[in-house]
Amino acid sequence: MGAPSSGLIAEFFLQNLEDKHLTHLRNKHNIAAYFRYVDDILIIYVSRHTDIKSMQEDFNTLHPNMRFTAEPESNSQVDFLDITIHKTRTRWTTSIYRKPSFTDSIIPYSLNHPHQHRHAAMGYLHNRLNTYHLQHDKFKEELDTIHIMQNNGFPIHTHTHTHTHPTPRQPTATPSQKPEETTHKWAPFTYFGRETTFITNIFKKADIRITLCTNNTLQKLLMTKPQTKDKYSRSGAYKLTCPDCNKAYVGQTRRCFTQRFKEHRNAFKSSRNTSNYAKHALEHSHPFGPI
Repeated sequence: MGAPSSGLIAEFFLQNLEDKHLTHLRNKHNIAAYFRYVDDILIIYVSRHTDIKSMQEDFNTLHPNMRFTAEPESNSQVDFLDITIHKTRTRWTTSIYRKPSFTDSIIPYSLNHPHQHRHAAMGYLHNRLNTYHLQHDKFKEELDTIHIMQNNGFPIHTHTHTHTHPTPRQPTATPSQKPEETTHKWAPFTYFGRETTFITNIFKKADIRITLCTNNTLQKLLMTKPQTKDKYSRSGAYKLTCPDCNKAYVGQTRRCFTQRFKEHRNAFKSSRNTSNYAKHALEHSHPFGPI
């Protein structure tokens, strides 16, 4: 999925597929509930009324280029997105799910990164802790886990977390007339230290939004620069040989060889004393020669 619109087009396709076939599949296999987020699907069913293998086969006939895999519950629990759903005789409970490869590594506090980037992970973990409906023991377990900030050099501050279930959001009245949307201008800045913050604060008065970026991106670290096929488009050490007396001039340049050769040739044509190679050819009436 290379284009930015690929995810949106894929969502349109899946919603169209569900609109055509989901009602029939739910009735045929007695599906109690169906939830989907992107390509992860959670299906709730009663095992004595639903054959999971038959249901999976029907899902795999929806489109020839799509294959659905099933991960049934194990030990009365199943993982979906970032939560683990636990089933008991009387109710369902949830806990935070982490992959077995989980480590406590986040952006260390000592790295030269914008503070918004460094605190983003911790803000997400704390917001999730206070938003999800977790039992007291799972809440305490998650609270102990997100103290990974101390292992990454963050200053130790006291955070107060009260274990209360979040209240659902109340629907707000839709205004009859939408307010006029203000278009803001954005300007990217490469973060190189605290000085960047002082500079970007100047633009707040001009109503310009600032987005901070860094140079050490994964793309720059992992991607190799393409090798140029033309040797004259490179830079480095070079040698020019006089075609008449075979004497050689050795030089070094940061520019490409073609550009440096043009500078020697221009010095020869204009009789300027800016090239020792051109000076030799002029003093001895030797031809300049090709590159």
